[in-house]
Amino acid sequence: MALSKKPVTGMKDILPEEMEIRDYVMNVIKETYKDFGFTSIETPCVENIANLNCKAGGENEKLIFKILKRGDKLKLEDAKSEEDLVDGGLRYDLTVPLVRYYSNHANELPSPFKALQMGNVWRADRPQRGRYRQFMQCDIDILGEPSNLAEIELILATTTTLGKLGFKNFQIRINDRQILKAMAAYSGFKEDDYDKVFIILDKMDKIGLEGVEAELFESGYTKEQIDKYLGLFKGMETADNAISYITDILADILPSGVKEGFIEIIDSVEAVKGDFFELIFDPTLVRGMSYYTGTIFEIAMPEFGGSCGGGGRYDKMVSKFTGNDVPACGFSIGFERIILLLLESGFKIPKAGKKVAYLMEKGMPSDMLCDVMKKANEERQTGNQVLVARMNKNKKFQKEQLTAQGYEEIKEFYKEPLK
Repeated sequence: MALSKKPVTGMKDILPEEMEIRDYVMNVIKETYKDFGFTSIETPCVENIANLNCKAGGENEKLIFKILKRGDKLKLEDAKSEEDLVDGGLRYDLTVPLVRYYSNHANELPSPFKALQMGNVWRADRPQRGRYRQFMQCDIDILGEPSNLAEIELILATTTTLGKLGFKNFQIRINDRQILKAMAAYSGFKEDDYDKVFIILDKMDKIGLEGVEAELFESGYTKEQIDKYLGLFKGMETADNAISYITDILADILPSGVKEGFIEIIDSVEAVKGDFFELIFDPTLVRGMSYYTGTIFEIAMPEFGGSCGGGGRYDKMVSKFTGNDVPACGFSIGFERIILLLLESGFKIPKAGKKVAYLMEKGMPSDMLCDVMKKANEERQTGNQVLVARMNKNKKFQKEQLTAQGYEEIKEFYKEPLK
């Protein structure tokens, strides 16, 4: 049987033209985040299965690519459950590996620790536009900073990066999990039902207020609970200041300082941001990960019609590894979706120099080859990108391909002068 030349479902080969853009975007991301004091780290793509299944990854824990035990440890005949067969898995995000990394190296790291991590992750998800089973994630996280400075720095660093890549008119939607929980408590929902209620609320942008109301009724909640809950959202829609409106109503339920901290984040970002994005309070923003404990945020881009990244505060996650709480907050850029938008918009990498191709006739003697290589090296010193290649038999097609790849000048070298 012939081997398959296509990648497996949900994964893709990356052609040179796209790879060039990906490399450029990765470089912009790294350099910009470096300016904000973030330090690059790397973690293994395989994690202990117990870490991946620690009930912190939400629905993603159902999408793990699991790895069988190896050698003598794999005893198929004695296995009674999956736990007897599996001991590892491919990481489904970069947050769980980062927290494990921090827990393992905390004594060697500065405090607060500002981490930048870029790498592939894997989810056994249904592939669709802009969504793959293997994809690059780009995360920045601050661990050990309890104040709102973490949220402010993360939002400004991320939006600065998107601005450098040419994105405009996008939104940073912001909410707080503590406000979400206080709204649910005020409306009479039990704490055990919060996640179920939030999953329904998260569909608001797709099914609207009436759709959310219908699903809450179908889930068995009372009319009194639902009316009181949805009444809060209706009140915020008509209020002059939605944040003050909701936090004043929830004043007896919200933990101390939540309102002031939330407003401080918004005011600080508004004071220094440019005019290329909006910061919007969105009380329907939920974010899927159950590990979020406070502020949450998401990037919304009209061109894509969905989220292109997000994050939030997860102050309780380090304690799963060490037993001690450590304040932590992170922001992830949807790298693959950003690349998709750039490709679809015809994005061209800005270059100081130009792309030049040197085509040499086959059979060129060594002394002439050395001369061509010297000329190419001299031209590279001027800032140009120079490709040196052998001349194909079908020179016309070769030149057409080079032109399509962005080569602005093509120089030809022959072993004998053309007559």
